[in-house]
Amino acid sequence: MMKYLDHLEEIIITFLIGAATAIIAVAVVHRYLSGLPIPGLQDWLLGINLSWAQELCIYMFVWMAKFGAAYGVRSGIHVGVDVLVTRLPDSWRKTTVIIAIMGGALFTGLIGTLGAKFVWENGLHYALLNKLGMDVTELFEGPITPDLEWPTWIVYSAVPLGSYLMCFRFLQVGWAFLHTGELPHHDHTHVDGIEEIPAMDSTQALEEYEVHKFNGKDGGAK
Repeated sequence: MMKYLDHLEEIIITFLIGAATAIIAVAVVHRYLSGLPIPGLQDWLLGINLSWAQELCIYMFVWMAKFGAAYGVRSGIHVGVDVLVTRLPDSWRKTTVIIAIMGGALFTGLIGTLGAKFVWENGLHYALLNKLGMDVTELFEGPITPDLEWPTWIVYSAVPLGSYLMCFRFLQVGWAFLHTGELPHHDHTHVDGIEEIPAMDSTQALEEYEVHKFNGKDGGAK
């Protein structure tokens, strides 16, 4: 279970990026082909309504941003200014880092709670009780989106879900820092899937150049 939880953001973001790319591609091709005066095909394409594609992709990118922020906390790629912190004594540095992490956890926890309250009052309360067959005549049903006509609480759920996940990642990073004294660090020069070549000193590089030069001449002589 923890194996999937440790990669939850990647799973969600990969799915959303793939789905959004496919939807946008289909919508662009549909729009282009609909403008071609091909008998039969044009009428058939004009009968297909894809006006919802842009709205859906916007919502998907919003969800990507929220869960991407949680990924940033977990992997240490968020932008931060730590010039002063790194110059502090070890005891002060540790205290400062813990305060910063707890501040991030508190802030994201508050945003998640406020977001959950908003989602609940914006239609989730109505939808849940209606699903259970209870009386909802006095409850607010909540608005719907313009094109998809989905309840807006579904879209806004990205706020509490993403914020609570960020809060969990802050606590996770803080727990690891207390036990190991290390923070997650992302090497911006590293590219996944590309094998790193060990650096050679100048002497080794010169020797390899001379060997390559000699083999080239020898091969030419043959």
